[in-house]
Parts: sequence; C-alpha cells; structure tokens
Amino acid sequence: MSFVPLAPIAQALTVLARRLVTRHPGLISRLGPYVDSSFAIAPTDLPVTLLLRPHPTAMRITLHRDPPRADARIAGPLSALLGLVHGTWDGDALFFSRDLVIDGDTSAALALRNAIDDCELDLGAEIAGLSGPFGRLLMPFIDLAERRTGMPLRRAEARP
Repeated sequence: MSFVPLAPIAQALTVLARRLVTRHPGLISRLGPYVDSSFAIAPTDLPVTLLLRPHPTAMRITLHRDPPRADARIAGPLSALLGLVHGTWDGDALFFSRDLVIDGDTSAALALRNAIDDCELDLGAEIAGLSGPFGRLLMPFIDLAERRTGMPLRRAEARP
C-alpha cells in the first residue's frame, strides 16, 4: 500500500462523505460545537490514517501515511471501525475492551459517534447509490465481500 497514490482514494472518500451529509444532514447538526473539529480515524491494520474534517459546507477527508494532527483520534481494527458505523458492535464495549482507542478530545469523538449512530448509516447502500442505475447490481458483490472478509459493510437489518 506504500506505493498506492492516496489522493484519488481521498477524493473518492470525500465524495462519499459529502453524499452522506446531503442524505443525512443530522451528521453535521448533531456535532454541535465540534462541527469544526478534525478527527483522525486510524485503522490499526492499515498503513494509513483518515483525517475527517466535517465542516457543513466543506466536508473533506484526506489520507495520511504518517499520523496527522487532529482534535480527536479514534484507532482500532478496520472491522471494529466499520462495525461502529453500521451499529454491529457497541462502541462502549470496544472501548472498554481496548479494541478501540480514543485520544485527544473525547467529547468530540463521542459527538461524532452519536451523530453516526443517529443516522443509521449503511455504507454499502451508499456506495451502491453512487453507482446510479448499476447500484442494484453492485449490492450482491458488496454482500459477497462482506461474507468473505467478515467486515460489516452494511447494517445488520439491511443484509439479505
């Protein structure tokens, strides 16, 4: 992964994030005073960190090989991070079992978690939605990838 250019991936993630904010405005409004905070999302099993800046009009995600400075940092295995987004696993249980580590402004991290929980996101469906009329054809592949990797790519109640 050290040779993979990060900018195109970051751009795709930014497009997805902006779509999520358009479809789920509560993502931003629920952040309250933390709307201008920066969040480092660090999958411990990948050599990159996502830096999320959830500004209401300029949502942006960048990828970094070296840990960026952020107001809050949330680190854990990618499957745990995706499980949090999809409501598969309880964030408190992951935190207390030390599968999830939060550094920096914990109240900002909690606000982000609550905003995501309230929106009941389904990243698989959102990604398929970006594919326009081909989205329905993409869903079986997302479901297959979820079964093969064991990573929660959709909300439990949306799975076939």
